[in-house]
Amino acid sequence: MSTPRKAARRSAIRIVSAPADRPADDEIWPRVTRELADDLAVDAPARDRAGKAPFDEVARLQEAGLPALLTAPGANPRGADWRAASAIVREISAADSSIGELLAHHYVLSWSSRFFGPAREAGATTALDACTAEERWLLAGGVEPPLTGTDPGLVLTPAEDGWILDGRRTFASGVTVADRLVVGARPGGTGDWLIVLVDPAHPGVFTDAGTDRVGQRLAGAGTVTFDHVPVPAAHVLGVLPHDEHTVTPFATLAPLALRLLLVQVGLGIAEGALAEARDISRAGQAGPVPAAPERNGRATAATDPVGTGDDPYLLLAYGELATAAHAASAVVERATDALVRGLLAGPELSPEERADIAVLVSAAETLTGRAAVHITTRVLELVDGAEGADARSGGPGFDRFWRNARALTAHTRPAHRLRDIGDHYLNGTHARLTLPV
Repeated sequence: MSTPRKAARRSAIRIVSAPADRPADDEIWPRVTRELADDLAVDAPARDRAGKAPFDEVARLQEAGLPALLTAPGANPRGADWRAASAIVREISAADSSIGELLAHHYVLSWSSRFFGPAREAGATTALDACTAEERWLLAGGVEPPLTGTDPGLVLTPAEDGWILDGRRTFASGVTVADRLVVGARPGGTGDWLIVLVDPAHPGVFTDAGTDRVGQRLAGAGTVTFDHVPVPAAHVLGVLPHDEHTVTPFATLAPLALRLLLVQVGLGIAEGALAEARDISRAGQAGPVPAAPERNGRATAATDPVGTGDDPYLLLAYGELATAAHAASAVVERATDALVRGLLAGPELSPEERADIAVLVSAAETLTGRAAVHITTRVLELVDGAEGADARSGGPGFDRFWRNARALTAHTRPAHRLRDIGDHYLNGTHARLTLPV
């Protein structure tokens, strides 16, 4: 079936690109994003079922100019700020959360030379900025050390004009379709990490796609093997100190920025599922609300068809879910504002300010993760039986929202986040200045 949001066909949509010869103002990016999100929503269920590498989706992003969003102003400004990036990731994720996740990783990696490179004046353009803007590169990879001490990660060996990269790592997003990889590796396997830029087209780079994922199937996840890949000295973007006492608070904003953009992905999933379910209910195409409140200690089922607009149980269900989405959005916006202030502070950011940002990001992550799973689960119940199809078996495609929310939040640690929040609130403790998320 086609919901009202999906009525337009892709062939009828002309995606507006941000002009390359003038600044992108506050009106251009929302328009570009809205048209691209509508385009992605048209065939999202079919693409999710096919589970192919997202080459076509990346081409749509590049056509719209979104990979270059966060490039520095410079002499020919075209970029926007992190608030715009957050809003774009959220809206794209409401239509296709896999592509939202892919874009989230790209945006954080596009700032690698800012987070880990030498200090620069505000607004200065880096080589990575210039190439990302001019070539419309999509970046993928990851700079964080392995989560387990037994994993040596990627290793750099000195060479005459730079380094040789070897090793194998699994990445959550983008590596099957990226134009360039940004990865962290240790010289000789010990000491500080170097952040390097690698061309995935090099014959020594082998990528195995992660094709067995339950959700976020189009995010381009995979395992990359590097076999004697040369890395010129000019492709070293920066250094991540091994000792937490020498790492700057600003550098440790990198994982917080990624976590918060992935929170935007989760919020987009919840809002997208809720909006599409609302369209079904308004059209009167779904079955009765399955879980009505109890009367006199006994559960009763709603008998009025969904879509009449006055079913009290339907109104109660949507009221609960909309409130959960609004609450998560409010916390996410507060965390986003704090992160933006921290990014603007740059090298002047203090450990205390970084700790406050980390607490707000953890709160947004915890609340939004729970809301996304709850909303997408409840939506499956609300649309169950739509047009005679069982939503749990595919139906109108609502199962993808639940699967994507579960896959996105599977590796988060709510108990750890809540403990850190409580320790900060009760004892004023600061989280350690380490890179792993």
